[in-house]
Amino acid sequence: MRQGGEPYMAPADRFSAELSTPFTFTLHNTDASGARRGVMHTPRGSIETPAFMPVGTQGSVKAMTPQEVEKLGAQIILGNTYHLFLRPGHERVQQLGGLHRFMNWRGPILTDSGGYQVFSLGELNKISEDGVTFRSHIDGSKQFISPEISIQIQQALGSDIMMQFDECPPYPAQRDYVANSLELTLRWGRRSLAAKTPNQPGRALFGIVQGGMYADLREISAQRTLEMGFDGYALGGLSVGEPKALMEEVLSYAPAFLPADKPRYLMGVGKPPDLVMAVERGIDMFDCVLPTRNARNGQLLTRYGPINIKRAEYRESLEAVDPSCGCDCCQNYSRAYIHHLFRTNEILGMRLMTLHNLHYYQTLMAEMRQAISQGDFAAFKANFLHNYFAVTEGA
Repeated sequence: MRQGGEPYMAPADRFSAELSTPFTFTLHNTDASGARRGVMHTPRGSIETPAFMPVGTQGSVKAMTPQEVEKLGAQIILGNTYHLFLRPGHERVQQLGGLHRFMNWRGPILTDSGGYQVFSLGELNKISEDGVTFRSHIDGSKQFISPEISIQIQQALGSDIMMQFDECPPYPAQRDYVANSLELTLRWGRRSLAAKTPNQPGRALFGIVQGGMYADLREISAQRTLEMGFDGYALGGLSVGEPKALMEEVLSYAPAFLPADKPRYLMGVGKPPDLVMAVERGIDMFDCVLPTRNARNGQLLTRYGPINIKRAEYRESLEAVDPSCGCDCCQNYSRAYIHHLFRTNEILGMRLMTLHNLHYYQTLMAEMRQAISQGDFAAFKANFLHNYFAVTEGA
């Protein structure tokens, strides 16, 4: 309660969006390497690309306030449909003014469809043409999500960029399974489009290209997904356990199947070298839990490679985590102090390490955008790889 006994309510106009204003994407330039720089325009603000979206799984980027995330340079975050559907429930979030107001985030939000979590977290999944029946990983309750329900949830949350409901095949998977899964995802894509409330061009809906590790299936999926006319396109089914070389192989050809005038989103990737590699191949958008999850586990990402702060060698180090970094963690605290916080399980340690990793990711994206604008992405990549792999701790 605020002073005087009145409950806090954020100003409504701070989170309102004129959904009749269309979502658009402008491609500014493409470097000789293939890397692209552009901007997505949404009613809640613009997003410069290539962009990394911090993951706010349950309406929170772990250990950070929305204002801190914004200050770090993030222009868009990701919310998770599956988790918010189970807790606190999309209807409750809608009643409380939508996800932006609920979590006090002013910028755009992309929500995933919930499909990946249904298959990876839900127990006793049963896939049918209608959708997926599963048991909640929280309390074992029986739940059901279909393409229509997924879109309903995302709209209730107030998502700015929604994702179609899809099946994400595991790795490894036989070709017949991947081919059948692809067809199901295409049918679910058409149903996702039909379920979207009409006359809301400011609320975008992206299609998802599947096809596993099979080049011909990827091309078929892309061609038929493009025919549906989504606002943007994602490559799904990567970073699901396949060898890195195989992911790179798929990314050597799959982005070319996508239109140049629409955003290209690589879901769930990844490590800093993966981001640089994928940007070179024409990817515009990324999300991954790695910077926040690894921070909580004591790994700090820097331009000189990862640092595992739990190691004893840092107990008496007065050096900053990364002396070249401008984040509050590196500007004000030593490796020895961060090591101490981690070893004593202090919450401040998790916050400072998360802040650093998110700052690093946003800085990396800004540097890539600048390199693309200057037409020297190849030189940037060479310098990045030289610095990142100069240490031997390993990611």
